[in-house]
Amino acid sequence: MFALTRNIRFTKQNFSSFKRLQSTFKLNPNSIVSTYSKSPIVKFTNEHEWISIHPDGTGFIGITNYAADALGDATFIELPTHQIGEDVKIGDTISSIESVKSASDIYSPVECKIIDVNQKLDDNPELLNVDPMGDGWIVKVEVTNNDSSELLDADKYEEFVKEE
Repeated sequence: MFALTRNIRFTKQNFSSFKRLQSTFKLNPNSIVSTYSKSPIVKFTNEHEWISIHPDGTGFIGITNYAADALGDATFIELPTHQIGEDVKIGDTISSIESVKSASDIYSPVECKIIDVNQKLDDNPELLNVDPMGDGWIVKVEVTNNDSSELLDADKYEEFVKEE
């Protein structure tokens, strides 16, 4: 009986990992990240951040499902409220996340100006685990330079994750 239960858990765990891998690059279609405008362009970094860029130059930045899974249960997020209105360069730290497994900095994938932060994360850091590519967005930005040549599209990001 123990072995059977253990095998079932193992199978469930594999399915869960498979499901996360398959949904790593899809935005939650019901969140502000998707509904802000039609047809946002979604790009990814090798550090597992994502950005959805909308036609008016507004973007939302967060972490992927892959990153959320690797971090484990988020316990605290440092939001960049002091940076609202400030210019941010590619690679600048925009946030830090602490979890039961580790701590990680979040970097800006584009040059931008932070125009809002997701205040829901102050009281509910678990949104980063539940819906990292939707209600768990971290910052809303005005993209000032849309040079996304270093960013990955969904297909390239999926390949990158499979190789990691």
